[in-house]
Amino acid sequence: MELTLFHKCVFEFLGTMVLVLMGDGVCAAVTLNKSKAQGAGWVVISLAWGLAVMCGVFIAGPYSGAHLNPAVSVGLALAGKFAWSAVLPYVVAQMLGGFAGAVLVYAFYVDHFAATADNPDGMLGCFCTMPAIDHRTVNFFSEMLATFVLVFIILAFATSGNTAEVGLGSLGAFPVTGLIMALGMSLGGTTGYAMNPARDLSPRLAHALLPIRGKRDSGWDYSWVPVLGPVTGACVAAALYLLVF
Repeated sequence: MELTLFHKCVFEFLGTMVLVLMGDGVCAAVTLNKSKAQGAGWVVISLAWGLAVMCGVFIAGPYSGAHLNPAVSVGLALAGKFAWSAVLPYVVAQMLGGFAGAVLVYAFYVDHFAATADNPDGMLGCFCTMPAIDHRTVNFFSEMLATFVLVFIILAFATSGNTAEVGLGSLGAFPVTGLIMALGMSLGGTTGYAMNPARDLSPRLAHALLPIRGKRDSGWDYSWVPVLGPVTGACVAAALYLLVF
């Protein structure tokens, strides 16, 4: 079957949805009251996020390249590895997938959200990122640098022609798992390493719209950081790739 842009976007939607379902799902499992995994900690979150990305790559990698991230799509287009005409459709699919994944997390843990009305910050953290220390300049730099590393490694792997479609899938599912785990453990402590507007902005919108009892505001004053930081990091990665490769 010849894959059209629409087919590729469907796989981007599905891959991003599963990524957020499992990634935000571990945040909910570790945070929410009466969850059997409550208190399991950052190592579990980092490991599970790596595995969540792996599952998204398994779904989308052979068909769309498994960008699963608007910053990745923009960075690859700047580096000449992806058609600009496909960037907007990919981004729309990714953002819709992130929203759908977050809604599924809420549906799955609905009773546990109800039992955690005393922890509005924790409930927000099940959907999106907030900084450990609110210092926007440093927070922006953290997101930029983490995403720079992600996109530059994707581009470096792509030079060997691992897959026809360049993206997270060009690393292969298991190497990308290790990469996301390493980024979480080493560069995730300041902001929660969003690195992905579809992983952060779309679930943040879901948090704002869902009827979660006891929830706080959705942190819109911070929301630009995990959007512009990753996009900037991806642009810097593309520029360096063009310079050195």
